[in-house]
Amino acid sequence: MKRLLILSGKGGTGKTTIAGAFVRLMKAKGYADCDVDAPNLHLILRPKTTVNAKPYFGLAKASINFSKCMKCDLCRKHCRYDAISINSSGNYLVDPFACEGCGVCCYICPAEAISLEESIDGKLELFKDKTSVFSTAQLKMGSGTSGMLVSEVKKQLQPFEQDIDIAIIDGSPGIGCPVIASISGVDMVLIVAEPSLSGLNDMKRIISTAQKFFTPIGVVINRHDVNPTISKMIEKYCREQNLPLLGKIPFDRQVNRAVNAGQTIVDVDCPAKNEVIKVFKATIELFNSL
Repeated sequence: MKRLLILSGKGGTGKTTIAGAFVRLMKAKGYADCDVDAPNLHLILRPKTTVNAKPYFGLAKASINFSKCMKCDLCRKHCRYDAISINSSGNYLVDPFACEGCGVCCYICPAEAISLEESIDGKLELFKDKTSVFSTAQLKMGSGTSGMLVSEVKKQLQPFEQDIDIAIIDGSPGIGCPVIASISGVDMVLIVAEPSLSGLNDMKRIISTAQKFFTPIGVVINRHDVNPTISKMIEKYCREQNLPLLGKIPFDRQVNRAVNAGQTIVDVDCPAKNEVIKVFKATIELFNSL
């Protein structure tokens, strides 16, 4: 099983829209949504049969046993994350959003009143029908370890890799932990760029990040005609970095209507659809040549 990852330097560039179109065009047998903070690929692809849904356990959290607590204050003083406080009743409380599960409080407590307990930080889901497998997850709001959850999403496809030629993976925007976990082990990265100043700078950052993994990179400009000047700057940058520009997709109001209706670009006849098909063909041609 080979993996094609679709990324963007910032949110709102159309990354998921293009990922959904690729899944539809390829009739992909395996695909995943690794944007675990805000997964939305399922909204346009509408998988139906859930074969596995399970809680995701992230970092353990400290828990204080009031009956054992001596109120010595050592745990609060030594917590570098300020996760322990005292309530109006004089009891020591742990803020689960601030606790990083480092275990210092457990180690230093003379009464052994503190323990680390498993914490449910999200949910993993796997959808399977007769033709395809879809892996996704939702991180609990305020929880960390998003990179670990992304790795779990990708692992869910492994038992089916014999049946999957190319897996389409929708990654997270930006350059943080979930993006790094998404890039690890993939065969190619397609970066969706937006012709704006922030889009240009964020594109450069994600390209720099992907290059550190020595992963082949392709670039596509979405809504290129919104700002032709910056589109040309993106093209120039790609030439300088020797990166293939695989296509330019025009701004098309019908795309928004399709997405709002829970459809992919290729489910409707519109100018953007024709260009996305060209981008898809160019991407697969480059992917197969690697």
